Formats: sequence, C-alpha cells, structure tokens
Amino acid sequence: MPKRILQGTVTSDANTQTVTVSVERRTQHPILKKTIRKSKKYRAHDANETFKVGDKVRIQECAPVSKSKRWEVLTD
Repeated sequence: MPKRILQGTVTSDANTQTVTVSVERRTQHPILKKTIRKSKKYRAHDANETFKVGDKVRIQECAPVSKSKRWEVLTD
C-alpha cells in the first residue's frame, strides 16, 4: 500500500527533531455546496532540524517514531 504524502506549512519547530505541520483541506459542504476549509496538525520527524516556521513542506507516512510522530518530512 502506498504511503500518503501531504503538503502543509510548518507552524512550530520548538521541539528537537520535530516540526508541527498544519495541513489544510478544502471540501464542499454536502447541503450548502459551499467550500469549507478544514485544517489538521501533524507532528513530523525532522532529523536534521532544517525546517523553520512558515516553510512549505511535504510530509510522508512512516513507522511510529515516538508516541505522537507517525510522519516524516520529505527533503526536496
């Protein structure tokens, strides 16, 4: 099964080797037919600590690194 890849913005880099990435999705409301923005935060592993707040990054699913980290930052 392929690993999911999401794109988002780094919102926090306070922890070591970890960044918090906010991913925004746009969906259509089933009744009102209005476009709704939904966002979710993911904690991703950043081994080299290269990404800072505001950077656009791509994250990919991986094996659990810690209790809350199930994603890793792709280096492009």
